[in-house]
Amino acid sequence: MTAAFLKKHGHPIYIQVVDEEVIEYILLPAEEEEPPKPPSPWPVGTPRGRRRAAQRIQAWWRGTLVRRALLHAALRAWQIQRWWRRRLEGLRRRRRREALLSFALRERAAVRLQALVRMWRVRWRYAQVLGAIYVIRCHWQSHSCRTCALLRGRCVATATHLQFHIEVTGARGAGGPAP
Repeated sequence: MTAAFLKKHGHPIYIQVVDEEVIEYILLPAEEEEPPKPPSPWPVGTPRGRRRAAQRIQAWWRGTLVRRALLHAALRAWQIQRWWRRRLEGLRRRRRREALLSFALRERAAVRLQALVRMWRVRWRYAQVLGAIYVIRCHWQSHSCRTCALLRGRCVATATHLQFHIEVTGARGAGGPAP
């Protein structure tokens, strides 16, 4: 069994649920209204009543002025905060951009340095191969059997290394000059 108190149109209602199918609404007697306030001990027509009314008007006006001043102060504070937040956001945006540019410059420099090192390594390897070819050619030219064969070379450059193939072919020809 469950019970609840509600108010409907100012009248209290007691709701009692006996089981799922039976719900009882009991209308309770209306609550007594508050008695009216007694009249002011100083009516407005008397000097004391007029003074009291003037004090109330002045108090209301001073409260209005204070609330207005607080509202203006709050609006000014809000404007200053808004300006400061915009300023901070601009500073953050500028710092973020500077950091991004600095990062991009460092990355470009690193990539360029890597490319220069790779180029230097390929050139160094190419110079080694050319030196080897020069040694072989000089040795072959000074060899006593110049007319016996021809040298034919082929070079393949890849991203990581050079491949150089030298073929020794047949005789230069039967009618060639003798050494």
